[in-house]
Amino acid sequence: MTILCHPAARPDDLIPSIGGPVRTVDDLPSVLHALRDDPAEDLVVVGPAADVHDALRFAADLRMVRPTAGVILVRDHVDVALLTEALRAGVREVVTAGDDDALTAACNRSRELSHHARLNDGAEPSQQGKVVTVFAAKGGCGKTTIAINLAAALASAGNQVCIVDLDLSFGDVAISVQLEPVRTISDALPMAGHLDTTGAASLLTSYGPGLDVLLAPVTPGDAEKIPAALVAELLAVLKGMYDFVVVDTPAQFSEHVLTAMDASDHHVLLTTPDTPAMKNMRITLDMLDLLSYSREIRSVVVNRSDSKVGLSSSDVERVVRSSINGHIPSSRNVPISINKGTPIVIATPTHPVSQAITKFAHERLLSRPAPVRARAFARRSAGRR
Repeated sequence: MTILCHPAARPDDLIPSIGGPVRTVDDLPSVLHALRDDPAEDLVVVGPAADVHDALRFAADLRMVRPTAGVILVRDHVDVALLTEALRAGVREVVTAGDDDALTAACNRSRELSHHARLNDGAEPSQQGKVVTVFAAKGGCGKTTIAINLAAALASAGNQVCIVDLDLSFGDVAISVQLEPVRTISDALPMAGHLDTTGAASLLTSYGPGLDVLLAPVTPGDAEKIPAALVAELLAVLKGMYDFVVVDTPAQFSEHVLTAMDASDHHVLLTTPDTPAMKNMRITLDMLDLLSYSREIRSVVVNRSDSKVGLSSSDVERVVRSSINGHIPSSRNVPISINKGTPIVIATPTHPVSQAITKFAHERLLSRPAPVRARAFARRSAGRR
């Protein structure tokens, strides 16, 4: 039975929007008693009459003692400062009083997250999802577009998928799918060292069925505040929540990127059929070999592979000295889909680009068990050198 902290004398009635059986209490201490009486309940709605600071402290404390429980905060007025404080305290969503549809949707999302978190609490390590890092050492190869569409293809196959935008300074995932970056990876900073599924869920932005996004920071300077250890912690928690975690990266071997590669079950390495990109791909493969990453978890993909630039597939293989595992054709429909904010895999599943990405997802990710990863033991010393 959902617990609503809302004085009975308050004229507005939130109960119809919450849905299902609801138990109403007058204050936050009474919420704790109600939760003790019902160990299976995982949703608390705090009405606008409650003091906001008390509500945030309550949410932060509840996250430690019952991590699967979600708190929905209803306020008469909502601003960015309140949203930021609420997310850091572990509140799942903040809803404006009077927006009944938003409250209903927030409660449904919270119940779904709590159900997922309870299932993960009993999950065996072998049941955890796969981390897939998409990387290109040269900008302009279409890395973000491929990462988003690959995630969409995996979600379309019935998987729960999360995209992590790890290009912390210049992330493009939000604008590519037209999401408002209200919550970003920066909001994880107060949770560093004790991040759980509830905290991770509070950072995510939903794009569509089976597809959520962890967005990159938007404030200048925030990228420098995020340690690589937090990235590792986030990926470890997210892979327990999703079937696939697809990581979009910047075009450089930063500490954050190498941390993601350490945590990855598969590396998707992207190039285009032009000399600078292929040269960088060759350097990338040499670097990954130097750092002792397993070649079994590696896929080399050529984007815009049918471009008329005088280089054949055999030429590309000869230059990069590696077999090619995926060919994605070029099409003007791809930038059109980006401008519309809808991945081409979702907008036009039968398009040759969509079919190529979907085929790659099935052949290289869905139909293959995750091999044992070899951690890059040389990475730290190589970085110092």
